[in-house]
Amino acid sequence: MADDPETVERVRRLLASRDDVVEKRMVGGLSWSVRDRMCCGVTVTGLMVRLGRDGVAAALSEPHVRPMTLGGKPLAAFVLVEPAGYAADADLVRWLDRALEFLASEG
Repeated sequence: MADDPETVERVRRLLASRDDVVEKRMVGGLSWSVRDRMCCGVTVTGLMVRLGRDGVAAALSEPHVRPMTLGGKPLAAFVLVEPAGYAADADLVRWLDRALEFLASEG
């Protein structure tokens, strides 16, 4: 599956200041790991964000957010944000910050 090149560049730019980020192709698009743990990814259909179970439950009530599925099965710790949900840079920053906060909370 392809990814959205514009969103890929936006995410790269926002994560560029970190020295603990690894970018690689996986989960149907391009993904980023932070401190060796998957953080987020970009596919052709949206932005995949790792929020943990509690974060997923809260995020699913927000506009433009749906469960992230892989092979037809939901991923408990991730949501998929549709492009309208991160069209503005401030919204993309907010989603990435939420994912980074979740990763930091897990130690």
